[in-house]
Amino acid sequence: MATQFPHLELQKGSLAGHLLIATPVIQESCFARSVIYLCAHNEAGAMGMIINYPVESIDIKDIFAQLAISSDMPPRSLPIHFGGPVEANRGFVLHSDEYALGESLIRQDGIAVTASLSILHELARGHGPEQGMLVLGYAGWSPRQLEAEIEGGSWIVVPASRQLIFDTHNETKWNVAISSLGFDMGHYSTVVGHA
Repeated sequence: MATQFPHLELQKGSLAGHLLIATPVIQESCFARSVIYLCAHNEAGAMGMIINYPVESIDIKDIFAQLAISSDMPPRSLPIHFGGPVEANRGFVLHSDEYALGESLIRQDGIAVTASLSILHELARGHGPEQGMLVLGYAGWSPRQLEAEIEGGSWIVVPASRQLIFDTHNETKWNVAISSLGFDMGHYSTVVGHA
């Protein structure tokens, strides 16, 4: 688990707390049809986590065993997701913010991201947030890279919602996020031009 990202702060004009929806421009990568929760976006770049790619081969109990976290109580269940190709061994808990800790990286619109081991210890004791997912790895962009990709038509930005993140089935998150925009992605052109 990460301990800190000192450059993560909400700034005016920041897209942190929003969702990135991959367009058909992105076809042959781990980002195809992905929905990403952006937890940082500033002059240093951007950072987010894919929220619709579950990892079925790992259970939260495996993570607790690997980190030597034990408990006498049954641990809380927590789905595990592939968050992106950067630092796949680093974990974050994306969760409802009624349980945000002082060390949470972001807390906005009912959603929080915590990257400390203390939240895993709480989950192992049967406590923790009402809703959440453990995300392994993240997606990162260098300064102005994300803006260029958005301008190039690779991503559409929509407001994040707790319902979409936690209450929507993974296989339908992309479609639900797109439908919130009111248009059919089938009509989206993969050729982006300038007037």
